[in-house]
Amino acid sequence: MAKRITIKSIAQDLGISHMTVSRALSNNPNVSKATRDAILARANELGYVKSAAASAMRGDTTRIVGLLLPNIVNEFYARFANTLATACGQNGLHLIIHLTNDDPQAEDRAIARLREVQAMAVVMVPSPGGGDLGAAHLRAMKVVQLIRQRPSIRQAAAVLVNDRDAIAQAVVRLAQLGHRSIGYIGADAGLSSGRNRLAAFQQGLATAGIPVTSEHMHTGAPSFAMGRDHARQLFASEGATAILCGGFEISNGALNAFMELPEAQRSQTAFVGYGDPSFYTWINGGLSTIRVPVDRLAHQTLAVLTDPDPADEAYFNFGAEFVDRGLPRA
Repeated sequence: MAKRITIKSIAQDLGISHMTVSRALSNNPNVSKATRDAILARANELGYVKSAAASAMRGDTTRIVGLLLPNIVNEFYARFANTLATACGQNGLHLIIHLTNDDPQAEDRAIARLREVQAMAVVMVPSPGGGDLGAAHLRAMKVVQLIRQRPSIRQAAAVLVNDRDAIAQAVVRLAQLGHRSIGYIGADAGLSSGRNRLAAFQQGLATAGIPVTSEHMHTGAPSFAMGRDHARQLFASEGATAILCGGFEISNGALNAFMELPEAQRSQTAFVGYGDPSFYTWINGGLSTIRVPVDRLAHQTLAVLTDPDPADEAYFNFGAEFVDRGLPRA
């Protein structure tokens, strides 16, 4: 087994005190430049890594940030994680990603593990139905809720998407094109984002003068399969001439069902997705969608993480955009 490199072993190699090595590695101005350079050179040569746990015991910040996501199959989560990881790296923060699969118990385990490494902050997409098991751990960290909010999480900032207007605009546009049987597939009421998007869809129907009923509205735990299966039902037995999606994975599943339609039916059926992956621009001549400003969300999250004096429960809302790439008439 390789010998562990410590401050004391570096000090022994150089014939100096371990306190001098510690001060040099902490950039203390009381260490001469020549001594500091020699210590840093030897530390790099040996592959010395500063212990986050030891730093935390001394009261220093660990610069560790946790990111709790349901998954990274979702195009939004993957891009957000990539952008935030890059930005954290540029600002000296260490990002640790945990996948919860929207399971409250997995979420609690992830939060506990972040506390074990003395993480300074956590960015989390709260799982539906999550309880207070992780509350004590969360109180010891800066918390940023992403996309969704859980009322029981106190003194936490929130970086959210305001997609209400964009969704309502999409419904009104569909109605202007003669669509009266408009289907909706979104997350259930267990998620704050699910509740808000369904309300936006219903608002659009009311604005367009279409009766707001439960007909054609499908909600559930968001997934590719859920979107695909409900879209198939809407296109086949329920006779929807248009469909609007209220989630990224849901949208991908519904698109799969949309592409299964006979060409003649597909050309007369309106599809509005959620999110705007690059392939949306070339499928079927360009898919209309609700575009979310992913990179802006990530950079605002970084700003909250690096703010030395953030306001408690600060909220940041970023507007989504309805992108109309040419919807067919009914």
